[in-house]
Amino acid sequence: MKILIVEDEAAAARRLNRLVRELLPNADIIDNLETISSVISWITVNGQPDLMLMDIHLADGSCFEIFKQITITAPVIFITAYDQYALQAFKVNSIDYLLKPVKKEELEDSISKWENANKQVDFSSLIEQMIAKTKESPQRFVVKYGQFIKAIESEEIALFYAEEKSINLLTFSKETFPIDFSLDRLNEMLDKRKFFRISRSVIINYKAIGQMFSHLKGKIKIATVVPCNVETFVSADRAHDFKNWLTGKGN
Repeated sequence: MKILIVEDEAAAARRLNRLVRELLPNADIIDNLETISSVISWITVNGQPDLMLMDIHLADGSCFEIFKQITITAPVIFITAYDQYALQAFKVNSIDYLLKPVKKEELEDSISKWENANKQVDFSSLIEQMIAKTKESPQRFVVKYGQFIKAIESEEIALFYAEEKSINLLTFSKETFPIDFSLDRLNEMLDKRKFFRISRSVIINYKAIGQMFSHLKGKIKIATVVPCNVETFVSADRAHDFKNWLTGKGN
């Protein structure tokens, strides 16, 4: 069995490789890919693997962009971080999924399910459901600070960023609050017309962008309209999509 792993987090990818080798010692892990573009190129050149293990949130966007651009006939086990609407879509379309961190016994069950399955999956139906759900963006976020609770309108948020082991939001009024969502989850929840994930650690509101500068190795430096504790660079592999997003073409 030839298996293709699509995962942009190095630790998660190593874990998947180890688990697959333990469960399927005779299987051939033919490649480890990290981006939408690399998967499209790989499939175009090499054809379909026997099985794909694919994270939803890749370095350059949602993996469902892959299915819009090329035909995937190989069975796919999706991997996600507690995306409830995604899980429901998988159940409806009989596509299996795993929650992070991936557990050995759950991966074993998923592989067994695919080995015994004999049907085509309607990926187009799944994509339509995912797109519909991503339009249901929250109007406000509830944060806690000390003994207090506060609701913050999405329009008031300049950016979300990771710092050490916490995820924070920064408002246009220069207030910072911790928030109980991962950046992966926020990236799926937020209105794609207004927010863009410029790097692994930052999601920015269009209105928070001050000036932009070309930087080394294809990066784009952003000067935000409010001071931020972290650097705001658009990573090189997201620069093209970011430019499209600025024009409204990336929605």
